[in-house]
Amino acid sequence: MKVNTAELIISAVKKEQYPNDLKPEIALAGRSNVGKSSFINKMINRKALARTSSKPGKTQTLNFYLLNEEMYFVDVPGYGFAKVSKKERDAWGRMIETYLMESEQLRAVVLLVDLRHAPSKDDQLMYDWLKHFEIPVIVVATKADKIPKGKHQQHIKQIRETLQMDKGESVLPFSAETSFGKEKVWSTIESLL
Repeated sequence: MKVNTAELIISAVKKEQYPNDLKPEIALAGRSNVGKSSFINKMINRKALARTSSKPGKTQTLNFYLLNEEMYFVDVPGYGFAKVSKKERDAWGRMIETYLMESEQLRAVVLLVDLRHAPSKDDQLMYDWLKHFEIPVIVVATKADKIPKGKHQQHIKQIRETLQMDKGESVLPFSAETSFGKEKVWSTIESLL
């Protein structure tokens, strides 16, 4: 998919604020330092529409990015590293859960994991939760440029085993630095729209 237009429409915290124009939505979930903003910027060919930060956990709202006037990327707050109170984390958790359970336009969740490491307990919980509620999930392994291509399969195998993925499900390696995997991720997303 070639993204010609992309804009942040709203940063929402409750359902009443979600766009209600019936366009399909793809949610993006992952740990705070997995590179979600870099993933968004690379996928939509922008330098800094999604703000990257050296401090993980900057996204604290549901950010709706309208692409080509036809679909949304919805960036949800990262889990894990963010240095916030338990009360704040619980509030984010409820906000994310409400969105994932109640958005009628949600088509799939792109779950971003780091190719270099086995998925964390939080990654496993998110994956299991999405599977339990039968929400389509696309597992994308970021930072693929940090590992020699010859070792990708061994790391993908570790991710598949840790998440206990079904046979037909893929892990898509991706690099925001080099665009590696970008076309494959887009074609997978498009197949779910």
